[in-house]
Amino acid sequence: MPSSSRPSGTSRALVLWGPVGLYALAIFIESSISQVPALPSGFTDKDGHGLLYAGLAVLVLRAASGARWEGVTLRAAAAAVAFAAVYGITDEFHQWFVPGRTADVNDWVADCSGAAAAVAAVVLIAHFAKKRRNHRFHR
Repeated sequence: MPSSSRPSGTSRALVLWGPVGLYALAIFIESSISQVPALPSGFTDKDGHGLLYAGLAVLVLRAASGARWEGVTLRAAAAAVAFAAVYGITDEFHQWFVPGRTADVNDWVADCSGAAAAVAAVVLIAHFAKKRRNHRFHR
């Protein structure tokens, strides 16, 4: 394959990490709003936190794994959860300064729980995807 058709290191990094940056920016913008829009009926604030940070952690895992099932390792998974947890702390700190918002450790626990649950699910899916792929090659 000619080198001109391969993505450069910079464009590959942008493809992998750009969605993480945009998602983190969206969280920051949402956290800057004094009056948060109501969640759908049946969803709590903690559900919203968990789902939001599940998405962030999955995007980080995608980037850390190079968007390959083979790259989904326990190390990449731990890094994704850690990234989401640290970002959650900074988000709660940021909300301290937003009128009408508060920093809440329970929100951070929901962030971490959502991130860990989503990453665990992806790790399981990756395990079976790799196992299936290896099974196909060894027939």
